Amino acid sequence: MTIVHFTTASTFVLSAMGLTLHRKHLVSALLCIEGMMLALFLALALGSQALVLTNTSLQPIILLALVACGASTGLALLVAATRTHASDHLKNLNLLKC
Repeated sequence: MTIVHFTTASTFVLSAMGLTLHRKHLVSALLCIEGMMLALFLALALGSQALVLTNTSLQPIILLALVACGASTGLALLVAATRTHASDHLKNLNLLKC
């Protein structure tokens, strides 16, 4: 295992652990999800570069576009939740209480 593979795998695992252990605020959960997606983007980009296949070179770009759409949706939800509930704590964002 090279240092690049170890770095991408450890970034993904640390982001997943941060998502499961430290999900007090919505901002920290969104940042952990963003870290996981960037680790996947790096793994896909390095994989397509190592394989030198033309049909796999578009996959990282599509993933990056989907991650950008997900980040904008998450930030819009953060703004909406902060306006309605006056905080970004995940305990306050129960849909059954709304």
